[in-house]
Amino acid sequence: MTFQPATIQLSLVSHTNTGKTTLARSLIGRDVGEIRDEAHVTALAECHRLIETADGHVLNLWDTPGFGDSARLIKRLRLQGNPVGWLLSEVWDRWRDRPFWSSQQAIRNVREQADVVLYLVNASEKPGEAGYVAPEMEILAWIGKPVLVLLNQLGEPRPGHQDAADEAAWRTHLAPFPFIHQVLPLDAFARCWVQEFILFDAVAPCLPGENQAAFAQLAAAWRQRRLDSFHAAMASLADFLTRAATDSEPLPEAGVGRTLRRLGAAIGIGSAASPQQQAMESLAGRLEAEIRRSTDQLIELHGLGGRAAQEVLDRLAGDFSAREKIGESSAALVGGVMSGALSGLAADLAAGGLTLGAGVVIGAIAGAVGSAGAAHAANRLRGIDDNRLHWSSESLERLFAASLLRYLAVAHYGRGRGEWRQTALPEHWRETVEASTLPLRDELMKAWPDGKDGATSTASRQSLQALLTRAAKDALGQLYPQAELS
Repeated sequence: MTFQPATIQLSLVSHTNTGKTTLARSLIGRDVGEIRDEAHVTALAECHRLIETADGHVLNLWDTPGFGDSARLIKRLRLQGNPVGWLLSEVWDRWRDRPFWSSQQAIRNVREQADVVLYLVNASEKPGEAGYVAPEMEILAWIGKPVLVLLNQLGEPRPGHQDAADEAAWRTHLAPFPFIHQVLPLDAFARCWVQEFILFDAVAPCLPGENQAAFAQLAAAWRQRRLDSFHAAMASLADFLTRAATDSEPLPEAGVGRTLRRLGAAIGIGSAASPQQQAMESLAGRLEAEIRRSTDQLIELHGLGGRAAQEVLDRLAGDFSAREKIGESSAALVGGVMSGALSGLAADLAAGGLTLGAGVVIGAIAGAVGSAGAAHAANRLRGIDDNRLHWSSESLERLFAASLLRYLAVAHYGRGRGEWRQTALPEHWRETVEASTLPLRDELMKAWPDGKDGATSTASRQSLQALLTRAAKDALGQLYPQAELS
């Protein structure tokens, strides 16, 4: 028997101006059709290839004109096969009411081509208040194909129980119609790729037996495409975190003069020396650039347009860790202060003087040898041969969670929204990411690179990617428990 590849057709239908083309763009990953905030923008049914397997199996998505005047439309469909009905549809409507004629052509196309109908509804409306639904159910019954209802215009991503409430309301309202197989949330503006797995799982049982094997291959190919993008995103974020963890900024050695100025600032005299502040600003500036670069990579991996906007960071000193080589001469001076031997120095500083009295110097000598030796040992033990400013472990941990939130923001951004724009993050995402990262905290502390050795950085990057993957899958599993991500 000669092998024949299968072509499976999904038809996207809805009332006019409900977001079909916007959803089609997000699923297909490119700008198809035309999007305007008005009715009947799509004039004719348009076929777009979603995916094709190596064996030649094809999955197509048809974007169709909106139904428009649904009550009038079903009346015209009832005249199908009647000579008067043909005259009205093919002659009168075609020239006098082009949008109405387009709606009729779309319905014929769906009836002839579709294997499964994806019916998009505006979920911001209550089911009983959407007057177009009843006549459109009659239209779908006339088409005679299995239907999946997709809830669109849900707004920004929200906790699952809110989507579930909308699902239940629409499912109850549509229960009298046996051709409705499932009701699923799939917002054109804020869908996530894991919801596509749920959609494909719902399509499979709607197909006839002869198409089951072909669709299984198509679904597997689609799944692999999305997972490849996911793993590429995790690798990109791991590279970003490794760069941040190994970045540092040199500081001048803390000599006696600098130490005295810092002691003076501590008791309210003068101001702290500027090199550390300058180093902090340089380090933060590079981090902002890395965040933009990393976000641009995520945008590209998800088939979106636009570039990352300027990110605003809190440049707090608590986000920095000064890994300074302790000046051994100045350590003796600090040691003397801490032991009280240099109590006279505080008085001189309080009076605005910087001279050391004879008694102060004699007192300082007593503790100089011990303090200098301790400083030398600390430098050797920490492997630090110069003064460096770098990100603290606490700030890196926050950066890990923030990276996952950035990923969720990009992964939920539908292409139909236009170019990427940063928007406010839903609060339940933060709670979800926190719950996903908390169990990994000990492993994360061990994963950060220690120094700039190439082999160490490579191993750390791999560890960070594995932890990001685990945390992201756990977070997505919490947000979409119906999706199978393994």
